[in-house]
Amino acid sequence: MVLLEVKNLNLGFNCENGFCQALFDVSFALEKGKIHTLVGESGCGKSISAMSILQLLPKTAKITGGEILYNGENLLLKKDIQKLRGSKIALIPQDPMTSLNPLFTIGDQLLEVIEIHQHLKGDKAYKKAIEALESVQIPCAAERMKSYPHEFSGGMKQRAIIAMALACNAEILIADEPTTALDVTIQAQIMNLLKEIKDNHQTSILLITHDLALVSENADNVSVMYAGRIVESAPSEEFFKNPQHPYSQALLKSLPSNKNSRLETITGQPPTIQQKISGCKFHPRCGEMQEICIKNVPPVEEIGAEHICACYMRNQ
Repeated sequence: MVLLEVKNLNLGFNCENGFCQALFDVSFALEKGKIHTLVGESGCGKSISAMSILQLLPKTAKITGGEILYNGENLLLKKDIQKLRGSKIALIPQDPMTSLNPLFTIGDQLLEVIEIHQHLKGDKAYKKAIEALESVQIPCAAERMKSYPHEFSGGMKQRAIIAMALACNAEILIADEPTTALDVTIQAQIMNLLKEIKDNHQTSILLITHDLALVSENADNVSVMYAGRIVESAPSEEFFKNPQHPYSQALLKSLPSNKNSRLETITGQPPTIQQKISGCKFHPRCGEMQEICIKNVPPVEEIGAEHICACYMRNQ
């Protein structure tokens, strides 16, 4: 069952030299109890696509087209989106170090979320907070309620953020690079925790990351973004077995391996939103570029069961 669907989302920013489009017809679907991953290099539009769902956008941003459907309701037309934030759709921000208020205890911040979204107070709210901390495997939860953020490690801060989402019984978690700045061991623990949440609560997770190794072990579906477009989307197993877009292939080839093979890199840099590139925006970096790639934007076409790709070379 599809719980959240983004359809043909277009978004841009009012810049000094005029309006610059950042997202182009972005479409993907998040199924109940599944992990859908948005991958790509920094600046390709992953985070801004996710922030559009909760309308947590800068003042200069403007959505110019498309729909974001949650249980069939278009969130872009919803005036009281605040009621959904935290309660139904929760955000795990990219940097737990700066997401918690250093002046308040973990308990104070957790209780505030519970009181606002669950309308619980007193002992009921306190019990719910402790249960949330215990559910993310924070030991001595009652004592830790009194701790300030600086007394938590990076991994524990991230667990506290996840606890806030769980305390509200959110149906969807938007995890914006939840393992950034954490060491490999803690990364694995956080991802295992998210998988447990998915399995135990049938929670849907939109995972934003550039770490394809992380994706291969955890994702159910993968969408690859480049320069504000979805260039390929497929079930995870199919994607890693049969990547079709040259950008997807280049990302996978740049992963370190234990086969003593030479580590490959992708030449050049992703374009900024102010750069005007005709046709396929990946063509300046693509080893398979043809003349048609320079002239026209390739359409998104189905090349297999639930597998789509936007590339002239693959759609021939």
